[in-house]
Amino acid sequence: MWWFALKRIVTLVPVMIVVSMATFGLILAVPGDPAARIAGPNATDAQIALIREQLGVNDPVVVQYLHWLGGAVTGDLGDSLMFMRPVTDLIAERLPVTVTLALVALLFGTVGGVILGTIAATRKNKFVDKASMVLSSAGIATPNYWLALLLVLLFALTLRWLPVGEYVPFTEDPAGWAQHLILPGIALGAAFGAETARQVRSAIVEVKELPYVTTARSQGLRRGMVLGKYVAKNAAIPVVTVLGLQFTRILGGAVLIEQIFSLPGLGSLMVNAVLAQDMPLIQGVILMTVMVAVVVNTLVDLSYAWLNPKVRSQWA
Repeated sequence: MWWFALKRIVTLVPVMIVVSMATFGLILAVPGDPAARIAGPNATDAQIALIREQLGVNDPVVVQYLHWLGGAVTGDLGDSLMFMRPVTDLIAERLPVTVTLALVALLFGTVGGVILGTIAATRKNKFVDKASMVLSSAGIATPNYWLALLLVLLFALTLRWLPVGEYVPFTEDPAGWAQHLILPGIALGAAFGAETARQVRSAIVEVKELPYVTTARSQGLRRGMVLGKYVAKNAAIPVVTVLGLQFTRILGGAVLIEQIFSLPGLGSLMVNAVLAQDMPLIQGVILMTVMVAVVVNTLVDLSYAWLNPKVRSQWA
């Protein structure tokens, strides 16, 4: 298992190089002169030339990339043009909010999806099964921003059960922190939970028909033991696969959700950076988001290998 993990981590190196090249290439794809945008409309040619020299845009593209990559490796992503602060500091302040929101969404989606899928699979072709699949179809088809607006309207504005419009750090008020993440977590994790329910139902129904499960039932083992000991591990493989795919979507969906619930995460920071054409900040947020997604997918691959020994043997 350790050898498999080491090989999987080594394969991340070329992936991250490609990601860094694509991220750096964003500044080349933006039309116009970045120095002129920074200097403003009333700047003189001498001032623009000075800023170009400071930014290093007069150097060849390869030199610019290597200089930026060297800074990124050491944690220096430059300074934000809008906030006049290091990009790394801004990301460090906002990243915990986005990661926490994504984890809460994954928690809601995983728990709800597993419960709903298991109930549907154990009552195959019955009313509960059909109702669960209709509910999951509705969850997949519902846009997360539309669901977020409904949750705000119902639970925050009408019933006033949960707060919205601000964020409370966990270190200051754990209860308030949890209350502010319930609605955005549900809105962001609903589609994932619906997809998980379908995968869990399909996996359990398939595994239940395998010979070793039939043998276990014929030995008189209780239904719960058969489901938990013989079915759950093999049925978890497709669920883990969906987990890795959906995490990237959750990070992308966090942009809108953070705007709706006024959460100070990477999503809202990215929107402000795009509106201000703050290229160093845009590059830094994209690079960090992709790195988080790559790390999570690597962990999913490792867990997939732990659940399925055949995967480990292929990398041995």
